Amino acid sequence: MKKIYVGNFSFHMTEPELRALFEPFGAIDSASVATDRDTGRSRGFGFVQMPNDDEAEKAMAALNGKDSGGRALTVNEARPQAPRSGFGGGGDEATIVAVMIEGRGSVGNRVGKTQRSKTCERDGGSCPQ
Repeated sequence: MKKIYVGNFSFHMTEPELRALFEPFGAIDSASVATDRDTGRSRGFGFVQMPNDDEAEKAMAALNGKDSGGRALTVNEARPQAPRSGFGGGGDEATIVAVMIEGRGSVGNRVGKTQRSKTCERDGGSCPQ
């Protein structure tokens, strides 16, 4: 089983179109287009899983650099997904500090007084405890 990264395709490509690109080379377990979480719009890349390694190698060799909608595709074996941090990210520090100071949401409850004090001292202000 090989997971294949497919990049630099049109933002209008759909999962059925991505699947159709690979079907001439063999069986496909899945095809997915990465989409923006907020807009649902394609991010211009996706992944295809093929159960047969030889067929996957042939597909990668044939499709890498191939023109698709005026763009040269990037097709290679996908790297393992990097582990993600547990905090979840998003938002800038000022927003997080404001949430902590006002005591709203779970961020303030998780970070605690020590972080709140350090941030307030650094910014030259006094924060309510």
